[in-house]
Amino acid sequence: MRRAVVLGIGNTILTDEAAGVRAVEALERAYRLPENVLAIDGGTSGMEMIEDLSNLDFLIVLDVVKAGVPPGTVVKIAGDEIPIFFRQKLSPHQIALPDVLASLELLDTLPKEIVVLGVEPVSLELGMEMTPTVAEKIPALVAMAADELVSRCYALEALTAPVG
Repeated sequence: MRRAVVLGIGNTILTDEAAGVRAVEALERAYRLPENVLAIDGGTSGMEMIEDLSNLDFLIVLDVVKAGVPPGTVVKIAGDEIPIFFRQKLSPHQIALPDVLASLELLDTLPKEIVVLGVEPVSLELGMEMTPTVAEKIPALVAMAADELVSRCYALEALTAPVG
C-alpha cells in the first residue's frame, strides 16, 4: 500500500513559525485521512521522525519558508528545488529536518517524492499568535495539501469546510 505523510513543522512560540503545525492541525479537523496517510505535528522534532518518514511514497512538509517573496505569499517547493530549500536555514527547527532527510538518504529510505508547502513569514519573534497575514493563509495551505494528496490518488473525506 502506498504511504504518505503530511508533516507540519515549526515552533508554536515564535509567531508565524507555527504555520506548519497549525496547518496540519487544520487538515486533521477538515478531512478524514485514509489509513495510508499519516498527519504528523512534527513541531521542532528531529531524528525521532526517521521511522515515520522512512520508505514513504509521498511526503508533504508544511512550514514557513523564506523564499524572498512578499510576506504571506504561499509557496510550493518541489523537485530539484527541494535540496536548495533545505540549504537555507530559516530557523532552529530546520536544522533537524535536513538531518533527518540526509539520514534517510544514507539509509536508502528517503521518500520517493517530497513537496514543501509554505508561507513567507511576517514575523519570527517570540509570541504565541501568528500574524493575521500568515494566519489567514492556513486554509490555503490545507487546501493545497489536500489537492496534492488527491492528485496522487489518496482518498480524502471532507469533514468540514477547511478553516484555519
